[in-house]
Amino acid sequence: MKPSVIRSNSFVDDAAQVILESAREAIEARGCFRLALSGGNTPRPVFARLAEIGWELPWDKVVFTFSDERCVPPEDEQSNFRMAKLALLDRVASPARVLRIRGELAPRAAADEYESRLAELASASGESRYVHDLLLLGLGDDGHTASLFPGTEALDEKARNVVANFVPKFSTHRITFTFPLINAARHVCFLVNDAGKDKILSEILAGGPGAYPAARVKPEHGRLTWFLGA
Repeated sequence: MKPSVIRSNSFVDDAAQVILESAREAIEARGCFRLALSGGNTPRPVFARLAEIGWELPWDKVVFTFSDERCVPPEDEQSNFRMAKLALLDRVASPARVLRIRGELAPRAAADEYESRLAELASASGESRYVHDLLLLGLGDDGHTASLFPGTEALDEKARNVVANFVPKFSTHRITFTFPLINAARHVCFLVNDAGKDKILSEILAGGPGAYPAARVKPEHGRLTWFLGA
């Protein structure tokens, strides 16, 4: 399916509306909204705006996961969980509905634990792999998404949903979703609000050879949206 490209002059407001509308649709259709949150600076104001406008949403029916995490404790300023907690989760969510990646564990142990938690939820729903209703992603300057960086081993993972990926440019591990899990989602939405990434975007959207990890995001049975700042 060809990806949708949406450019917005009101990026934060409109992106929050996209998430809210997806939540309503999923809850109406299946009684639950499975949302994967992305890290970085771009989604922070979007999450905060979502908390403001989504007050009437039945948040107890939303299950939050994280597409990647740094190997740090949850209170660390580098933690994706911490960012989402302060911007959104503290304002709307029940702790029982938030599946945090425990970045304070050894990398492989953290990945294995998260893999098991998603597998349990998938099995309870009769799925072979956990299916997100909406999976949010960002785009790095090098074309990475989640913590799937160019030249790293996780790019070639075919079976697992979550892995510990060593990232040489930072000399550290990250915990990340893999392409099989990402591409199993009903809807994947990139949030990109940086004119400096226009060159990478144009190459990815032109359908090049897939040198950038983000170009390998192609939902098997779902939709792909690039939500861009104007």
